[in-house]
Amino acid sequence: MAALPPPASPTVAAIYAAYEKAADSGYRAHLGASLIGTECERAIWYTFRWATRARHTGRLLRLFDTGNLAEARFVADLRRIGVTVLDLDPATGRQWKLRDASGHFGGSMDAVAIGLPEAPTTWHVCEFKTHSAKSFAKLKAEGVAAAKPLHWAQMQAYMQLAGLDRAFYLAVCKDTDELYQERVRHDAEAGLRILAKAACIIAAARPPARISQDPAWWQCRFCDHHAVCHDGGAVHVERHCRSCLHASPVQGGAWHCARHDVPLDRGTQEAGCGAHLYIPDLIDGEQLDAGEDWVSYRIADGTEWRDGVPATAQQNTVSHLPCRVCRGTIYRVGPGKGPHIAELICAGCEVGGRWLSKVDAVAIGVAA
Repeated sequence: MAALPPPASPTVAAIYAAYEKAADSGYRAHLGASLIGTECERAIWYTFRWATRARHTGRLLRLFDTGNLAEARFVADLRRIGVTVLDLDPATGRQWKLRDASGHFGGSMDAVAIGLPEAPTTWHVCEFKTHSAKSFAKLKAEGVAAAKPLHWAQMQAYMQLAGLDRAFYLAVCKDTDELYQERVRHDAEAGLRILAKAACIIAAARPPARISQDPAWWQCRFCDHHAVCHDGGAVHVERHCRSCLHASPVQGGAWHCARHDVPLDRGTQEAGCGAHLYIPDLIDGEQLDAGEDWVSYRIADGTEWRDGVPATAQQNTVSHLPCRVCRGTIYRVGPGKGPHIAELICAGCEVGGRWLSKVDAVAIGVAA
């Protein structure tokens, strides 16, 4: 007898779908302190360069939200015993935001606190975490540095950036509601190493070495960037400014495009442009030749692939006056709007088009 299918859960499905719809783009603007303890620097660089978009199920997004909601309870618990907890920066009225000198590395502290029974006069960075029963048992047995090295590195980064000497780690087991606490001393040497590590990753124009050349290595197997790193590179990387060789991080947490000599805001970075050229290390192949707006490769299967503007204009492109944005002279001919029968759109940046009159259309040979 065939097994009956599981009963439908339309309400649950709708809740999960709502979380997915409300999710952000999947890209983090800065290099987060929560990731800096990752052993593989290449994986951190991929995250910073948006090599893999974070796409989570509604169930997982709700789980993340559960962790966020727990923070308010941790704060209330501490205040209940007389601890002074500042979960918002008094200067801004928002969550504490810490950045390094470049503006590209940092994070948001959960809180700072003073008046803990163990050290009543010492300010502490507060880090609040939720754990499964298995993770919580390991934490109790080994301590945060050994059991959760990413959490330890995150606290060291915050102490280094905030100029504080102590952190207070408060965790809860989601299965039993048991609490665990640990005071963590600031390790100045570790803090400086962490900032130097972040600075090197941010400044790197190409990805650091892999932690292993074996795609089956355990750290690689569970990495979000496995496909990009081991399975064909740019085949899996979306076209946006951070995957483009023309873009680079600059001071103040900003980005700059060398191709167009313009600053890149968040929306522009995600959109990219027609002059995009992949960072060569994202291509699983050998570079054969290059021009001003193109690079050709021999990819892994032996075929030749060209990234960028074709060497010769296609039938639906024309040469015209320099684009007012990127100064390119190759335009794609598209359908016009309103009284116009055609439109020129810059093939280099896709934003420098100009409307064509009927006379102009005849002059360049576009049929009415």
